Amino acid sequence: MNLLKRIKNFRFKTNATSKVLGINRRNLDYIYPNNQRKYFPVADDKLLTKQVLGEAGIKFPETYASYNHFYQLKSLVNDIGNRDKFVIKPAQGKAGGGIIVVNDRYGSHWSGSNGKVYQLDELRKHAADIIFGVYSFSNMNDKVIIESLVNQHRAIEQISPYGLADIRIILLNNIPVMAMLRVPSFDSDGKANLHQGAYGVGINLKNGQTQTIIKQNRLQTSLPQAHAGLHNMTLPFWPEVLEMSLLAADVVPLNYLGLDIVLTDDGPMMLEINARPGIEIQNANLNGLRHLLEAAGGVEQ
Repeated sequence: MNLLKRIKNFRFKTNATSKVLGINRRNLDYIYPNNQRKYFPVADDKLLTKQVLGEAGIKFPETYASYNHFYQLKSLVNDIGNRDKFVIKPAQGKAGGGIIVVNDRYGSHWSGSNGKVYQLDELRKHAADIIFGVYSFSNMNDKVIIESLVNQHRAIEQISPYGLADIRIILLNNIPVMAMLRVPSFDSDGKANLHQGAYGVGINLKNGQTQTIIKQNRLQTSLPQAHAGLHNMTLPFWPEVLEMSLLAADVVPLNYLGLDIVLTDDGPMMLEINARPGIEIQNANLNGLRHLLEAAGGVEQ
């Protein structure tokens, strides 16, 4: 069966009585029954995610280097010495913590997307903090990833000038049930994190058109000029985004998951997957998840 036929065969109940999914019900009815703990590392470890999904032909940002141990940081200067742009991130980070985006180099130092200037010693210390587990959701030792900086699609750049926007899609039983676009704002310091002030934009799954827009859980009817194009925008490469999400769901041994996808001029690219996707996506869509999950074969109440 063609992957996209699952979308067409799924009955979208956008007019059904909204049922909001809470944290406890998400955990008890969807995460625990559908995601075996032994498979959590496939989502929690970004290096393992790249390995599993990369074997299926799914595109990711290129990995320049990774470090598991402190002594390996001696090679940091050689790994980034001639690079102008790169991203440093933890393999098992949470809520965007520990990510440094470098977008230019001036002699022996680099500038971040937030305007901060970094010396080599500062980047090495940051990498050491990552290994120590400062940004890990498990508070245990972590791994450092240095990867390529993604250049987002020119149409997305026009509505997201402060940082990299991404698409979050939630799937159950290999069926996409809800999606949103997360757009960094000036207030979110260039991060696509809703808790820090990024915009959450509901997406019509069938055609990729943006719908309602929220910020700090408040509906936005007017936007700053930098984000004005968000209203009723049709996202580029939407069929390819759905195709990628369905392919990822096929190869990942998790039945309830969130996917984070970015758009480039060459098409969609996977950033990461999440075995415990948040529920703020309901606010962005002004719609509850429960009835959609039930339609996708979830627990009926």
